[in-house]
Order: sequence, then C-alpha cells, then structure tokens
Amino acid sequence: MITPETVGAALDAARGRIASAGRDPAEVRIVAVTKGQPAEAVAAALGAGVADIGENYAQELLAKAAEVSGPRWHFLGAVQRNKVRSLAPVVHLWQSVDRREEAAAITRAAPAAAMLVEVRLAGGPERGGCPPGEVEDLVTGLRLAGNRVDGLMAVGVPGPPDNSREGFRWLAGEARRLGLEEVSMGMTDDLEVAVAEGATMVRLGRALFGPRPGG
Repeated sequence: MITPETVGAALDAARGRIASAGRDPAEVRIVAVTKGQPAEAVAAALGAGVADIGENYAQELLAKAAEVSGPRWHFLGAVQRNKVRSLAPVVHLWQSVDRREEAAAITRAAPAAAMLVEVRLAGGPERGGCPPGEVEDLVTGLRLAGNRVDGLMAVGVPGPPDNSREGFRWLAGEARRLGLEEVSMGMTDDLEVAVAEGATMVRLGRALFGPRPGG
C-alpha cells in the first residue's frame, strides 16, 4: 500500500542516493512520476512533501488532477496538439517539447507556460526528442517566437547507467551554454549518474512507489 509514510521513506532513500553522488539533495528537485499508479499515489506523494508530480498521458493526468488538488503537474509525454487546450490550465511544466509547432500550441493556450526542450541522446526518431545538433536552433527559435524555455530534458540511453554519462554531461553543458537553468535527466536506475553530471531535476517513479500495478 502506498502511503505518505512509505513514500517518505523512499524519498529519504532517494535523497541519500543524491548525496552519495556528491550533490546537496536540496539542489535537485524530485519529480514523482505517477504513471500507471492510482490517484492515491499522488496524494501520498503530496503528504510526504513532494510538490512536483509527473504524468506521461493526458487523460491520466487530467483524471488525477480532478481527484487531487495541489500538485505542480509536469507533463512528460509526447505533446499532442489536440490535447494542449485541456492540459494547459493544470500543467506547470511541459517537459517534452521537441518541435516548434508544439511550443506554439502550448503558448497560445497558456502564454506564460514553461517548457523544456527534449533532446534525443540515442536511437531514432521513434524515441522522441530533438537531435543534439539541432538543439541550439530550436531553443533560439522558440525564444524568438515568444515561448518560455526553462531548460533541457532527456531520457538516458538503454543499458547500464554509466552508458548515459557522456550524454548527460553533454546535456548539462549545453544547457549552461544556452543560459538555461533546468536540466531534467535521470530516473530510478540512472539517478546517480545524472546527478553527478549536473541534473537539476530527476524523475522518479519506481524508486518512490515500487512497480506499477500490473506491470
């Protein structure tokens, strides 16, 4: 059973992992990813002191937002323009923007909306994200068009956590070079590598809630 107490204990363990990677846990924001979890998981995370909640699917986020008030919702999934209008009133940070058309739709629906540019560190277009070589042009174009870009986001590459080190290091450096404050990278399995390489935000699901029901 997921309770504020179980999430609190898991949160302490995650902060210990951040500290073991050489960073002050206060410098790294934890986003609790409740994909596939019941609304009770959101309430438990809030009860444990986690304010930032991430969801990958529009309908799941909207359903939970109708049940639980108070989170800063992060949308982590691929942005579908036909879902933007319904999500705009509740999403605090759009973490997976990789095209100008998506950003324009978000800004039309919520002019002050904050977003991160998702970068594809490995794999083909099916993985989503902007290719590394196009990041500067995309960020510059989004800013010129009046969009609010707060940082960069990426998913680690498959395999052992250390496989992601080079990509994570590049991502953090690119964010600094472009004057962006946020670097969202690192999940349950590659948390330490991401934190050591400069993450300002990590996205944790299994580390806080255990396996998803039925999965």
